[in-house]
Amino acid sequence: MRNFLTSAAIILCLGATSSPVWAEEAGIITVTGEATVSAAPDMASLSLGVTTQAQSAGEAMTQNNAAMQAVMDRLAAAGIAPRDLQTSNLQLQPNWVQDESMQTPEIRGYSASNMLTVRVRDLSILGSVVDAAVKDGANALNGLSFEQSDPKSAQSQARQSAIKDATAKAREMVTAAGASLGKIVSISENGGYVSPMPMLKAAMDEAAVPIAAGEIGISAQVTVVFEIVQ
Repeated sequence: MRNFLTSAAIILCLGATSSPVWAEEAGIITVTGEATVSAAPDMASLSLGVTTQAQSAGEAMTQNNAAMQAVMDRLAAAGIAPRDLQTSNLQLQPNWVQDESMQTPEIRGYSASNMLTVRVRDLSILGSVVDAAVKDGANALNGLSFEQSDPKSAQSQARQSAIKDATAKAREMVTAAGASLGKIVSISENGGYVSPMPMLKAAMDEAAVPIAAGEIGISAQVTVVFEIVQ
């Protein structure tokens, strides 16, 4: 009798542990929100340089050094601080030449180049800075970009707008499916970027190189996961 009761208890126990456990999980929806805030730039980065050619490598570098020093001196006189000047690329390479009469190419002179990144914190002198650099020997201009010295406020606005955009998209889709939007499960930022905007202002200094600062767009992108309430 005791053995029978023990066996019955074991069977009941096994039956209890093997019973399925049911759990309802809420559906989710993942949406990406984007937003761009327009802002006026208050500084610029300019990439310029000097390229020289000579018969010998030493001569090419000597000429290049003298020309770049003149450019840097003029930039300093225009109000650019030493901390806002940074060498970004320095090269010395042979000029290889080959024509139909040659079996192998040969070196005919050398080319030296020195690129400088200039940060201009006062946009009112930007045109004059470019003009001065070119007059003093800069013969390469590789680009000009505008920025904000403190973009935190614009970035914050862009993030908030991006989250609102994601919420509106999610609510629209969930409502169309006959459900309701639930609470937020997670939020992640996908990274932002700064882009130039097509709106331009007047040139800053008509006597120098005409440059329009325009506006920049500070963007944010977020991914938000919501619960779906059936």
